[in-house]
Amino acid sequence: MTDIIIVLVLLVVIGLAAGYVIKAKKSGSKCIGCPEGSCPHRGTSQCSCGSRR
Repeated sequence: MTDIIIVLVLLVVIGLAAGYVIKAKKSGSKCIGCPEGSCPHRGTSQCSCGSRR
């Protein structure tokens, strides 16, 4: 029974993450997860918001 609950929770989490990515891509976001307006590569195909230099 606990295995079923764990699988269901994982499926819900994966489904929500996929929904977030799909929604962001449909709205035209290039850098998913970057705060609005703070991405230095906004409008390009590169995203370095999470990388450290």
